[in-house]
Amino acid sequence: MSGDRAEPVPPARRAVDIYAVVERPLSPDAIATQVDDPGAGGIVIFSGVVRNQTDGRPVKFLEYEAHAPMAEAKMREIGAAIRARWAGVRCVAMLHRIGRLEIGEASVLIAVSAAHRGDAFDACRYAIDTLKRTVPVWKKEHFEDGEVWVGLQGG
Repeated sequence: MSGDRAEPVPPARRAVDIYAVVERPLSPDAIATQVDDPGAGGIVIFSGVVRNQTDGRPVKFLEYEAHAPMAEAKMREIGAAIRARWAGVRCVAMLHRIGRLEIGEASVLIAVSAAHRGDAFDACRYAIDTLKRTVPVWKKEHFEDGEVWVGLQGG
């Protein structure tokens, strides 16, 4: 502060919701920064990663495909439902990766910032559960002895 005048305070940045299907690797740190909001008391992040087995069968890698415009529209619907249900939610981000993913890589990131942690946890769980049921993203599991598409029968 110089003299008797207070330094101007920049306006608080309000986080913007993000819904995207991407081919690049996903970063939990980057998504946390994107949903950070001055009115948030908590940020919850879910990171779905490629595991090394399915029902005891070793997985080599996964491939994801999506109808991106429809998938992103469904993600926006989920975000709207979250905002209608949890008034304390400040920002929602949902990213799903497509293409070839190796063991340990993130396939989906969901982040929710909210005024209070309860809303952030509940909304994040709702987001991933609803995404898995409704968003048109398909997974092909590759094994040593073959491959299988998962989720084409509504599962």
